[in-house]
Amino acid sequence: MSEPQVRMIVLSTDNLEESITFYTETLGFPLKFRDGAHFAALDGGGVTLALATSIDHPIPGQVVVGIKTDDVDGAAKAIEDAGGGIVKAPYDDAHERRAVVYDNKGNGIVFYKPLAR
Repeated sequence: MSEPQVRMIVLSTDNLEESITFYTETLGFPLKFRDGAHFAALDGGGVTLALATSIDHPIPGQVVVGIKTDDVDGAAKAIEDAGGGIVKAPYDDAHERRAVVYDNKGNGIVFYKPLAR
């Protein structure tokens, strides 16, 4: 199994357009893609900086760290066993297997693994 990698940081926004403008024009992050008026991904080098409204944010109002791992289910179980909590148990969406959890101090984490195509 490969080592887990921090690959994404998800920030909350109530206005995606304003946030995209701020991060691209003020800070110079290139826009990778956007999904309507509720999600955008910016190129942060080795880490994607995601901007999400409550529609697509895993835990609205919090900064959430996205960790790529080969074992989403095992990572979620380890969090729960160590005193953290499960927000959304492991599931498959259109692109990846993911789980949304809190660590033992209440910080949000999304574990994910791209689905094989």
